[in-house]
Amino acid sequence: MTETIIVRVTPKASRNAVKVEPQADGTVLYRVYVTIAAEDGKANKAVIELLADLLGVRKSALTIRQGLTNRNKVVQVER
Repeated sequence: MTETIIVRVTPKASRNAVKVEPQADGTVLYRVYVTIAAEDGKANKAVIELLADLLGVRKSALTIRQGLTNRNKVVQVER
């Protein structure tokens, strides 16, 4: 089963955290805060690790489909 989630990333935050925010249109926005700067894909790697822990899946089950160099991302989850 494949699921797509919408993620908004804040790099260089004071701590690593994930906030889940239901939207008015019925979708869910995941706000991910990482302490790492957005350079050389390091922040993307931290985002994948945090989301994998939150969702209870392997890191390899998550793929960033859109937004590799953007704060707004579309992530595909293989369950």
